[in-house]
Amino acid sequence: MTHRVVVTGMAGISPLGCDWPSVFAKLQSYTNAIRYMKEWEVVEGLNSLLAAPAAPFELSERFTRRSMRSMSRNSIMACRTAELALKDAGLIDADWIHEGEMGIAYGSCAGDPKSFEEIAALLHEHTTRGLNATTYVRFMSHTSAVNIGVLFSITGRVITTTSACTSGSQAVGYAYEAIKNGYQRAMIAGGSEECSVANTAIFDTLFATSTGHNDDPAHSPRPFDAERDGLVLGEGACTLILESLESALERKAPIYAEVAGFATNSDGKHITNPDSVKMAEVMREALRDAAMTESDIGYINAHGTATISGDIAESQATAAVFGDRVPVSTLKSYMGHTLGACGALESWLSIEMMREGWFAPTINLTRVDERCGKLDYIMNTGRSIQCNAVMSNNFAFGGINTSLIFKRFEK
Repeated sequence: MTHRVVVTGMAGISPLGCDWPSVFAKLQSYTNAIRYMKEWEVVEGLNSLLAAPAAPFELSERFTRRSMRSMSRNSIMACRTAELALKDAGLIDADWIHEGEMGIAYGSCAGDPKSFEEIAALLHEHTTRGLNATTYVRFMSHTSAVNIGVLFSITGRVITTTSACTSGSQAVGYAYEAIKNGYQRAMIAGGSEECSVANTAIFDTLFATSTGHNDDPAHSPRPFDAERDGLVLGEGACTLILESLESALERKAPIYAEVAGFATNSDGKHITNPDSVKMAEVMREALRDAAMTESDIGYINAHGTATISGDIAESQATAAVFGDRVPVSTLKSYMGHTLGACGALESWLSIEMMREGWFAPTINLTRVDERCGKLDYIMNTGRSIQCNAVMSNNFAFGGINTSLIFKRFEK
């Protein structure tokens, strides 16, 4: 027996804000959250000095000095959004979430950048002076997932997704599959990533970052635009509470959307050069899982990194599946590429836009690169669309592809 899976709680920390009204207002202002990082000027050889740090957020009394000993900023954001999402779902005080019926699926690209520095000191200075009892716990790529588990006493399965830009979307997808197949009643699902000059420097060495807008942050990144010059990294976290429909109805819980379909696959060809064919295939697989056709999708949230190879491959893949019939935009033009968090953040905001009946445009997109696929790009201003299903796609280094479909809940 399979189970229908619904979203009963959502919370996020993003560069645009930490609640939907704040984010919605920012989206409707058509301005991004990118800023010049003056503190990065000391890094020799760094060409891109742009980033999108998360908006300020507050912590509850649960976050004591003792409980935060093993947390980095990455896992603090993950745990805070998990707390808010559990409250939103009405589950923060439920006994059964501690009895094995709730699990966790959570992802990040890596652990705490500061712990890397402590380990690097060991290698370069030949001393353990910088290491402490929490260095490795903060360093672990699954640090967010395990900190959530400890903070909320979650005893079900833990699925850790460290797959670069698909970390968050794979987490949501694997959580959906765990509930759909009856392994868990509910799952805490999402992704997180903290702002780090190290992350930007890595992409900088790959010639993938935006370098021409250091003095003009408002006009970068420019996904799908003929004048784009690379990505800008962002920061944040997002948690969705997924639950079996039976459980949600029994509790009379709020239902924001139904997770209708999910697919993930691998190019199997190249670490950094995306394969348009496999991208298209993952979208078709998600449609099959949802028992939907292309015409059922009312909006597509694109990965849209503003890199040349990524934008071209993704847009051509999307056009191969949908033609120019479905409106498309990407939220990375507003909040940059939040890496391990982006799949979860973009799922949250895609659901909210569907519920609102209004979809944000890709800002800074003024002239579509002629090499990109022929799509119905939402440009300049937002669009009012009443639809019953949306698709959110993400694509990562290593050729990992994901596609998620959310639809309005109907009994």
